[in-house]
Amino acid sequence: MTKAAKLASGNLGDIIPRDAAFDSVGLIDLRADAKEWTFHQLHDLSNAVARGLLARGHRRGARIAILAENSAEFTLSYLGIMRAGLVAVPINFRLPSDTIAYVLEDCQAAAVIVDSARRELVPEKYPLIDIDTTADDSFAALLDRGPFDAVTPQAGEIAEILYTSGSTGRPKGVPLSHDGQLWALNRYVNAQSPDQERTLVVAPTYHMNGLFFTTVALANKWLNVLMPRFDARAYLKAVAEYRCTILSGIPPMFALMARERDLLATLDLTSPQTVTIGSAPLTQALIDRVRAIFPQASIRNSYGSTEAGPYVFGPHPQGIERPPLALGHPLSDVEWRLVGGAGPDEGALEIRTPALFKGYLNLPQATADKLHDGWYATGDILRRDENGFLFFVGRVDDMFVCGGENVYPGEIEMLLERHPAVMQAAVLPVPDDVKGQIPIAFVVTAPGAQVTADELKQFTLREGPAYAHPRAIVFVDSLPVGGSHKIDKRQLQERALAVAGTLQR
Repeated sequence: MTKAAKLASGNLGDIIPRDAAFDSVGLIDLRADAKEWTFHQLHDLSNAVARGLLARGHRRGARIAILAENSAEFTLSYLGIMRAGLVAVPINFRLPSDTIAYVLEDCQAAAVIVDSARRELVPEKYPLIDIDTTADDSFAALLDRGPFDAVTPQAGEIAEILYTSGSTGRPKGVPLSHDGQLWALNRYVNAQSPDQERTLVVAPTYHMNGLFFTTVALANKWLNVLMPRFDARAYLKAVAEYRCTILSGIPPMFALMARERDLLATLDLTSPQTVTIGSAPLTQALIDRVRAIFPQASIRNSYGSTEAGPYVFGPHPQGIERPPLALGHPLSDVEWRLVGGAGPDEGALEIRTPALFKGYLNLPQATADKLHDGWYATGDILRRDENGFLFFVGRVDDMFVCGGENVYPGEIEMLLERHPAVMQAAVLPVPDDVKGQIPIAFVVTAPGAQVTADELKQFTLREGPAYAHPRAIVFVDSLPVGGSHKIDKRQLQERALAVAGTLQR
């Protein structure tokens, strides 16, 4: 396979190659009734955003927030902000209004690019640029068309600030540099075919997954079909209609697609050749279901983080085939170690990469907790096999002790999802007077499947360690998800405690 050319620009916003494919369609915006944009138009309009922001007096390093769902204007804003030497701050619009106000204050936003549905979430003191309006504060009024040379960043200069999900408190700002993110992008660009693929981006572009895959598509000259939000039926129809070849998502998305059996029977979904799944634990059962949906696709498990880079594990350097559940083999310029485990081949991952952040914004203690002499403590427990492939085991902060044994919810979830009747599982620990903590499982069954709670208990006792079996199994129609489509276990916590209270001791 011929490798794509390395990106020449040092500016993360200036990644669209000016070559023979410059005038081909690069983006289809499904929010705007499938409006098409060529790479040339995306380049010129990103320049117009940069010129417009500078004309309004914003100076190098100023933070410009984006509070909007996926759209071409979001992409143009993201690129144009960085081309101008400003800092892009995409914000999760699903956060409560007071948390959005906190993020804007924390990053010292100079202006907010917003869509009309979200403008009421922005405090009055911030200047607005509205994607949807035709008034004086419109996105169209911002554009200042003309030639523009992207600012050349200094080493380590900040390109963007991404905020963590805030699952354990207020979101934390993660400043990321141009050169660090370009390192990750170059590694991914150089691993892909130069032929124009077709991808479908639906992950929210305030999140690393959606942003990184958008830049990957631009740099590789892929056609990017951009969806404003995830809906399983709309997603499957778009894959079929646009003959998408490369897909990326997280396990809950694909689990929801697998439930659309009536629709799946009517669609030609043979075009996808690669499906990358990350951001949450993957099971063999889900791999099998994804293969049933997209029969021509190879399935890749992936691993990355906002703080250390979206792409850190890849193919084996000796060409050894990657096991289906493996996260991959560490890239040659990624330093890593497993600490605190029972042996050298399992433990908490600490990592150093060229994309590593320098610290959380305005949070020195949180930085000290996660960065140790230049090593980032991911909080993920991994296992290494005899070929050097790494596998996800669980989260350090998810681990609980049941009867003196360390238990990881992710391992119980993967065990449950091996059962053919189980589509998804979420496991939460609850206090117990005897064992300390015990696991409670919430289960979504596969379409048409029939299984009892006792049958699943017996399955886990037979196939896994007895101390880790769920003490109660609750069947639900679906599992709650948060803004990045990951399962939101906080919404299940009270219900788990209530269930525990009914158990016989």
